[in-house]
Amino acid sequence: MATRGPFEGGAETAELRSALGRFATGVTVATCRDGDGAPVGLTVNSFGALSLVPPLVQWALRCESPSLRAFEATEHFAINVLAEGHLELARRFAAAATNRFDHGRWHPGHTGCPVLAGALAVFECARRSAQRHGDHVLFIGEVLHHSAHAGTPLLFHTSRYRRLGDAL
Repeated sequence: MATRGPFEGGAETAELRSALGRFATGVTVATCRDGDGAPVGLTVNSFGALSLVPPLVQWALRCESPSLRAFEATEHFAINVLAEGHLELARRFAAAATNRFDHGRWHPGHTGCPVLAGALAVFECARRSAQRHGDHVLFIGEVLHHSAHAGTPLLFHTSRYRRLGDAL
């Protein structure tokens, strides 16, 4: 009979998920084009800066995600940082909807990836690596083009979308 380690399911995994959820993150939509040129995108809160020189960013995608194949095959992806007003868009891209790009104002960016008008920031990247670690694939991209706009970010904390509070 095989034995499971402490983080292979069950109560320990739920407790770890709860503890990790205490770290507030921003909310993004990662986008690319699949082999047929169709837009692919999903909500991601695992995004982060990796390096300024060279300009690198990172994010992770579940190995079981239906979008994984497109992101592993593409040379470029975009990360769209969502504003507080993008709550419904974040929910739509987190669900199994097939017409995700019917909502929001999307246009092709410099690399051809879908870019969201009104995003707080956009990072258009060349994929530098995609490596499996545990149950996720870690993507690292070199930022080729970026933009930033004023606004209030959409946040994620304890499995809920949140808004930014007063400055301390």
